[in-house]
Amino acid sequence: MIKQVIYKMKKMLVDISKRNILFRKMCRNINLVIKKIRYIWYKIKYKMDDETILFEAFGGRNYTCSPKAIYEKMLSMPQFKNFKFVWAFLDTDIHDVKEDKRTTIVKSKSKEYYKYCSIAKYWIVNSIMEESLTKKKGQVYVQCWHGTPIKKLRCDIEVDGSVLNTIKEIRKRNDIDAKRFDYFISPSKYCTEKFISAFNLKKLNKENIIIEEGYPRNDFLFNKTQKDITLIKEKLKIPINKKVIFYLPTFRDNQHTSGIGYTYELQIDFDRLRKAIGDEYVVLFSPHYFIANSIDLSKYEGFVINVARYDEINELYLVSDIIMTDYSSVFFDFANLKRPIVFYMYDYDLYQSRLRDFYISLDELPGPITRTQEELEKCIINIETEFPKYERKYEDFNKKYNYLDDGNASERVIKEIFKEAV
Repeated sequence: MIKQVIYKMKKMLVDISKRNILFRKMCRNINLVIKKIRYIWYKIKYKMDDETILFEAFGGRNYTCSPKAIYEKMLSMPQFKNFKFVWAFLDTDIHDVKEDKRTTIVKSKSKEYYKYCSIAKYWIVNSIMEESLTKKKGQVYVQCWHGTPIKKLRCDIEVDGSVLNTIKEIRKRNDIDAKRFDYFISPSKYCTEKFISAFNLKKLNKENIIIEEGYPRNDFLFNKTQKDITLIKEKLKIPINKKVIFYLPTFRDNQHTSGIGYTYELQIDFDRLRKAIGDEYVVLFSPHYFIANSIDLSKYEGFVINVARYDEINELYLVSDIIMTDYSSVFFDFANLKRPIVFYMYDYDLYQSRLRDFYISLDELPGPITRTQEELEKCIINIETEFPKYERKYEDFNKKYNYLDDGNASERVIKEIFKEAV
């Protein structure tokens, strides 16, 4: 009963916030002040420890990405034998964290979490930390981010397409966060330029914090064997006689349901797709981590496997023969494997003009662009003849965006961040 009342109140407040900017600002400011006051108590009570590191990926949703890669590399380095590692998760029971006596797991946004935010000298994350977490003198905030951007980010967004934030609000919140950055990981010259612009780093006198050494998270793709791939397929129960398509649609800024969060309306006909390719393929389906609504895929059992809560996306890349997406940055990482990429951009004109727009020209994309279900099916059926047409584009693409990924980025990044320890 109490939960229902809280849910209805939250939904009502979000509804009002969508319609009334002043009300939204007032609620956010009140919430921020309360959280800042609360965190001051933790900052006073707990002293900073130079050998404690806090890790968090996607706001505590997963054990993955560059924070995981950096953590697991540090476990093997003798220079960090006396360090304490802290991982924060929204659900502390579902993640297969590499065990070590130096590692502690805490619940995100809990008392223990705020305690270790105060204690840890280093925060290593791949998404945005709470605005209320103000740093102590000497604390180091490492922003790994989570992909090479194709769609515009933060201060580069010029279209008011978000239902929860105006452009002015986005830029204000960006600056609050970016002022805290001490390092920002970049996998390429292209990313360095876009990150400096999107996160307003030049105006904040932060353009020199970039570590341009490749993406630690992509080391995984260079250091696995065929045996590893077989084991992953067995874990996912993928039939040995089936090829794999990995479908990852991104979220839309204008699709948000009060009380739930960002939602996604399925725009692919899996019944029709199964008839077209079901004898040869299975589909792994994983929407963007922002998407909060449940998508019922039960009637596609045996053809579509929901991997939305699967921790390590790199494992899913490894078992996939084709990746399919719209505007998600996942294809940049997958391109390291030199396998087919198919783009399903059914709402391209709307997305470009009313939501985000793009950094790169579609002419650069290393795979066919489809706009309709019919085009998509035809492309997949003929992928063996379609893919070779993009060989030159694929090569140029990797030379521009993935030239630093070689399986050793984690070590190079660690050396930059921990110069004295390493």
